[in-house]
Amino acid sequence: MKIRSILFQWSCLLAAFAVVGCMTQSAVEKPLPPEEAREIAKEAYVYGNPLADSYRVLYGSFVNAKDPEYKAPINELKNISRVYTHKDKAVQTPNSDTPYSWLLLDLRAEPYVLTVPPMEKDRYFSIQLIDLYTHNFDYIGSRTTGNEGGNYLIAGPSWTGEKPDGVTKVIPAETEFVLALYRTQLFNPTDLEQVKKIQAQYKVDSLSTFLGTAAPGAAPEIDFIEPLTRDEIKKSPKVFEQMNFVLQFCPTHPSEKKLMKRFAKLNIGAGKTFDWEAFSPEIQAAIGQGIADAWEKDFAALKEAADAGEIGSGEVFGTREHLKNNYLYRMAAAVLGIWGNSEEEAMYPSYYVDADGQKLNGAHFYTLRFGADQLPPVNAFWSLTMYQLPESLLVENPLNRYLLNSPMMDDFVRDSDGGITLYIQHESPGKEKEPNWLPAPAGPFSLNLRLYWPQEEALNGSWQPPALIRESK
Repeated sequence: MKIRSILFQWSCLLAAFAVVGCMTQSAVEKPLPPEEAREIAKEAYVYGNPLADSYRVLYGSFVNAKDPEYKAPINELKNISRVYTHKDKAVQTPNSDTPYSWLLLDLRAEPYVLTVPPMEKDRYFSIQLIDLYTHNFDYIGSRTTGNEGGNYLIAGPSWTGEKPDGVTKVIPAETEFVLALYRTQLFNPTDLEQVKKIQAQYKVDSLSTFLGTAAPGAAPEIDFIEPLTRDEIKKSPKVFEQMNFVLQFCPTHPSEKKLMKRFAKLNIGAGKTFDWEAFSPEIQAAIGQGIADAWEKDFAALKEAADAGEIGSGEVFGTREHLKNNYLYRMAAAVLGIWGNSEEEAMYPSYYVDADGQKLNGAHFYTLRFGADQLPPVNAFWSLTMYQLPESLLVENPLNRYLLNSPMMDDFVRDSDGGITLYIQHESPGKEKEPNWLPAPAGPFSLNLRLYWPQEEALNGSWQPPALIRESK
């Protein structure tokens, strides 16, 4: 009888646990309200848009050898000994001042050492270090490390070693992949051979190769997924699949743990599977509305403020600490000019409207005048570049001229007081004015004024770019 009593008690206890378990499971699986799904989708889209768009370009540049924009395999440096033209279409708002060198580092197995040679004191160069979040987490170059040369170790989040002998500086990264964008100033077309010599001296070595030691075990092979196109990124819920893929190489930052827990309600996050077909029609509709909200509400409001000059490039490009986890700013940076420089390295006063607040169009004629003592204050150089909209790409034109910049100063026609008037229009302003002509497309366009290594008066706002004037003719 005692045995039966004990068995009966155990059966009751197990039944009670089963009830509690069912209640707990029921609480966990409580359906997500469509209103909450919509809000989470909007937040996750704003967060993930730059990750997906950056992955799109990285995949074409370093993974897919058949892509016309392919540069080199991962961990190999590719020097491009020319400047960007209208034929380059992968990156929005590219600069056409500095030949680029491209490098994507896989830091999972070990760090890599970037070696830069000494170069002339007056030649600007920079190596912009960008993580998978699209943060500019550090720089090597004229402004930060000087032109004396050195060896710089880029370490992933799992590396815990000490600075080795022969290494100038250790630069830690948050993510396991890092993009290094090299810019080497070209003074004029005849200077290209010297730029090629400098580029040939840029070196990239794994830490074990640099030290002459045995290499660690290789990192696991990656099954890279096909990226979305730019148009698909704008509206497809598959953007969350791309986001999940990228996040597996991004250890969660302490400041984002609560955010990732919230995103997990829609199976968004590292190690999760975003299965669109598994959602109910109501949740699918809510996710689609959330993506639309990101564009039509959040981004539209920010774009309006940017067009009005209330928000500039200085706010939207930079480190995590600079952005303070403002994901809308990070999205704006990716949409309007992915991988732009931090403001200390380069400023980008942009023109989307004229002095009267009207959008720019090649059907009209514009002038931009710098007084003799009002040229952009820079330690390196400045340039004004033309982009056709909505693509934000360079404009094909009969002069093959995509910008006007300070190295052209001796060629500009000066005003009577020593100032410079630049002519922004689709048609030639006449032979005598063509040295100052920046050709525009026939339709909508924007202008980026770049200040490389800006001086303090530009950074503190005491210098302001001149207004773009629409002329009556």
